[in-house]
Amino acid sequence: MAGHSQFKNIMHKKGKQDAIRSKLFSKLAREITVAAKLGLPDPAMNARLRAAVIAARAENMPKDNIERAIKKAAGADGENYDEVRYEGYAPGGVAVIVEALTDNRNRTAGEVRSSFAKAGGALAETGAVSFMFDRVGLIVFDRKAADDEAMLEAAIEAGADDVVSGAEEHEVITSVEALREAQKALEAKFGEPEKAAIVWRPQTTVAVDDEAGERILRLIDALEDNEDVQNVTANVEISEALVAKMQA
Repeated sequence: MAGHSQFKNIMHKKGKQDAIRSKLFSKLAREITVAAKLGLPDPAMNARLRAAVIAARAENMPKDNIERAIKKAAGADGENYDEVRYEGYAPGGVAVIVEALTDNRNRTAGEVRSSFAKAGGALAETGAVSFMFDRVGLIVFDRKAADDEAMLEAAIEAGADDVVSGAEEHEVITSVEALREAQKALEAKFGEPEKAAIVWRPQTTVAVDDEAGERILRLIDALEDNEDVQNVTANVEISEALVAKMQA
């Protein structure tokens, strides 16, 4: 789990530094609109929509933008997006899962395939790597929300499976089915989390050398720069020294 936690933290920080805010808001709005279309337009009654709103707030997305994205779901002329999952291999044999919301499958597939090829990786068939991951619920709190013991105790009481506490945040892992109730219980105790979502969790992680690590980080940057791509997950461990070098 440590490798997964490290990787997610690395990419979260890197994304905050590198992402163009308008593009980030566009992606967040797209997820909000899709979530609202698939369920009720009320975050309190729609777990996916609430997760999308929490993610938007974490990035300081204006309230008006959030409300506009929710209202857009009710419009007859609103865009229709397909949820698509791509799977592939990055350099070093690293498995990568890419989740996208697209209004043009051919365009997105071509762009994702090109990103893999340029990085020395390869797009694979759906199901080729997802068996190496578990589908779980993830609730993230700032490190200051509670000490390790208090967070672990509360998470166990809420029905969570695991807690990984790092230098900057607590990651609470749940089953998909238990996510909503665990989130409600923990939110009542510690306030709104930084993130609450269903994610892919690597069963094991792969350590790579710096050469492969640099190509993998460039691949993930390219994928995350794609407007259709919502999430990128990989089963890799990247050295902090390399990350610092890439961020310099």
